[in-house]
Amino acid sequence: MLHNPYKIVKMFEEEIAHYTGAPYAVSMNSCTNALFLACKYVDVKDKEVVIPKRTYLSPPQSIMQAGAKLVFEDIEWQGIYQFKPFPIYDAAKRLTSDMYIPGSLMCLSFHIKKHLKIGKGGMILTDDENAVEWLKKARYEGRAEVAYHEDNIYDEGWNMYMTPEQATRGLMLMQNYPKHMPDILEDPPYRDLTEFGLFKNIEVRK
Repeated sequence: MLHNPYKIVKMFEEEIAHYTGAPYAVSMNSCTNALFLACKYVDVKDKEVVIPKRTYLSPPQSIMQAGAKLVFEDIEWQGIYQFKPFPIYDAAKRLTSDMYIPGSLMCLSFHIKKHLKIGKGGMILTDDENAVEWLKKARYEGRAEVAYHEDNIYDEGWNMYMTPEQATRGLMLMQNYPKHMPDILEDPPYRDLTEFGLFKNIEVRK
């Protein structure tokens, strides 16, 4: 039997889950896609999702691409914020021990400017077994973890899985990763997203 290189991805997921205190971790090829699939899983379509108006460009676009009504909130945040009222958190700027919030889908980033500098990649922390099963298929074109010629696809999926090379680098970096790490502070601060033409007509709440 040929060696399965994707076992290293599972090892990396288990390492991140243990470190963050989450029961499960599901890897993705980016935090952007992690946020998108989290939105798809909780079914935000045609519903309001409220996020801060000062954040990166990809979270609001993930919301819009998932079919939700995007609403901005004029608030300050640090490290993590919620996709209100859903249990989805953009935690791209946080990676520290025991950070997991029970009942949530917390989305991590392994971008080169984040804590664990893999280059690209993301992860969803969760305690929802159904979410784990759905996310694993959704990130891999709807495929189950069986050989392609043995599979039967029932669900829609995307090409959003993490590669073994990304996971290998992540495991190497975790060997010397500190137990506690402060949040990353954006410097200079994020722009007001309503300054961009794409978001100029989005409602802003105080």
